[in-house]
Amino acid sequence: MSEWPSGLTVGPIREWPGVLRSPVERVRSPFASTLSTTLALLTREVYHLVDTAAQQASGELLVAIDPSRFTRDGRPYAAAKAAHPGVVFSLDTRHGHLSYPCDRFPTWQDNLRAIALALEALRKVDRYGVTAHGQQYRGFLALEAPAAGDSVDDAVAALALLSGLRVVEVEASPAAAVRKAQRVAHPDHGGTRDQWDALTVATNTIRAAGLL
Repeated sequence: MSEWPSGLTVGPIREWPGVLRSPVERVRSPFASTLSTTLALLTREVYHLVDTAAQQASGELLVAIDPSRFTRDGRPYAAAKAAHPGVVFSLDTRHGHLSYPCDRFPTWQDNLRAIALALEALRKVDRYGVTAHGQQYRGFLALEAPAAGDSVDDAVAALALLSGLRVVEVEASPAAAVRKAQRVAHPDHGGTRDQWDALTVATNTIRAAGLL
């Protein structure tokens, strides 16, 4: 049985942050490690990321497993099957709240392994003094909630611009507009980080208004 870190919260994934890869877009995993080995590596890397004087080494792992397939202590049953292999690992660090989604490989265990190895690689960037203030983590900072001044009208206009739809079409079906905008704005499909950030703010605003 895998040794789950005591500070790690595990739960069912709520919403994939972007466009989920199709099975044919995933690649065969190069890893041959056990989940226990991956969790040990993850624990070590989380420890290096937190300010141990002010923070407890912890994190949140979201997997696409039905809530009914979790044990009472909040861990998925060993035989639980995931609806898809994507995982999202998030944690509070001295650099801010970081979030790492990964669905490149066919199993959620391999995608978690990829995240743990990525954390290790990012930490090693500091080894030769190339960065001084954790710049390598900025691309993984979790996006904040929309500012108080962001209005639903602004969000609808942003969705119309990103999706190529008319404002009236966005108002008629916000969910469809979000899906279309995700396909346009996702970096894997030629979008930019600024477009993706704008889409996230617009989506959060519309969701907060109860329109999604």
